[in-house]
Amino acid sequence: MEWIKVLHLLAVLGWMTGIFAVPRAIIFWKREYARLEEFGPTGDLTIRIYRFSLGLGVIAIATGLWLGWYWGFPLWVWSKLGLVALLAAHYGWTGRLVLRARKGIFTESDFWLRVFNEISVFGAIGVLIIVVFKPF
Repeated sequence: MEWIKVLHLLAVLGWMTGIFAVPRAIIFWKREYARLEEFGPTGDLTIRIYRFSLGLGVIAIATGLWLGWYWGFPLWVWSKLGLVALLAAHYGWTGRLVLRARKGIFTESDFWLRVFNEISVFGAIGVLIIVVFKPF
């Protein structure tokens, strides 16, 4: 079971990297697109980060469910899963932004994208608090 925990933590680290980096990368992609008026290397990198971390997110959720099942799904695990579901929804929305950006559609402001990026930080902090303190 310890190896599942290691795999879970590695996958979570990779997924969180994507969650935190992709919205910020869209800001730079938007600026590059405005300058070049075409798809450039920042867009390619953003798409690659999103795709890679998406796979890690799937592994993180699968191993997290496995661990939750192993522990009998105590209340703190359900609370964590609720926050993870919100982070997954946030990541799905990020994917929507990436798909629109591929078409050259950047409707959100830099400020909006920064706020959107920081929302995920609060979700991650909530997950960490639940996992470390197990308040329920």
